[in-house]
Parts: sequence; C-alpha cells; structure tokens
Amino acid sequence: MRLLTTASGIFYAEGIHSVGVDRIIAEAKVTRATFYRHFPSKEDLVLAHLQAADQGIRGQVEAALAADMSAGDAVRAVAAAIAEGIQSPGFRGCAFLNAVAEYPHPDQPVHQAVRAHRQWFLNTITTLMTRIREAGAEPAAQHFVMLRDGAMAAGCLFDPKLICQTFLRGVDELVESHARVIT
Repeated sequence: MRLLTTASGIFYAEGIHSVGVDRIIAEAKVTRATFYRHFPSKEDLVLAHLQAADQGIRGQVEAALAADMSAGDAVRAVAAAIAEGIQSPGFRGCAFLNAVAEYPHPDQPVHQAVRAHRQWFLNTITTLMTRIREAGAEPAAQHFVMLRDGAMAAGCLFDPKLICQTFLRGVDELVESHARVIT
C-alpha cells in the first residue's frame, strides 16, 4: 500500500512526531478520506509501520532458521542480516528503538508494539542459544541483543563497515564462548 510505504519511509528518515498527517497524505498522493479509511489515526499508521518492519525482520530471521545449518551458524546468519541492514543506504538505526524513543510511556500502544517485537527477537535468539548449549542461553541471548543494539546505534554514527566488522566479531566470539562447556 502506497500510503504505508510512504509513511514508513518518512517516519524512518525523519522521525514519527516530526511528520504530520497532511504531509503523509500529500506525499502518498491520497485523499484525507482514503487516509482515515485505512488508518483511523496517525498512531494506527505508526503501528502498521512497526508491524511491517516486524514482518521484514521476522522474514530475515526465519530464512536463517530455515537454512540447513547449525544453531551457531544460524545466530551468525541473523547477525549477518543485521550487518547488511546497517550497511544499507539511508540507514538510520533501529526503527523500533527510534519509535520507542518517541513513545517512552509503557502504556502507549506503540511502546507496547516495540516491546512485543523485542521480546519475540530475544526469545528467538534464546532458542538458538539453547540449541547451542542450554546452560547460560538466556544471558547469551541478552548479550547478543545488546551487541545488536549497540551496532544499530553506532552504525548510523560511525563507519558502518567498521561497526559491522566489530559486531560480527563480537557475535562470533559470543557463539564460540557460549558453545564451550565449562567444567
């Protein structure tokens, strides 16, 4: 849908609160009635934007999980997909972290959507880490998510190639460390 694609591009590039409905309507070349027929409010549009981003990320992760590889290599494949995104043109950080910065209150639906996405992501990485080694899987997954968050933040501030090299090296070391049985 052109309206959602237009809004998502603007939200990601410029922020959510800085963009008004009138601008989205004008750039999407739709009528106000069309906008409100599909999205009763701007918040509904923001939630649709986050849902689309969530589906894209889930698709990348599911592709990594569907490949015939070890759990450690699947974690590395997820990290590689993240690194590819960080190095893409127009990268401005994590859409979810950007959104939650603009919707900081836990009772807001946008904040709740961000938390739900992040919980799914953490659970998915925890499952992979459990397949590598059950003991310590949850802290290892939390470590991965923190590495990812740091790479997403730094990737739009510094040389994305160097940030990604550091991120991927960190993920590789995390997987290797987690795989070692401590006696």
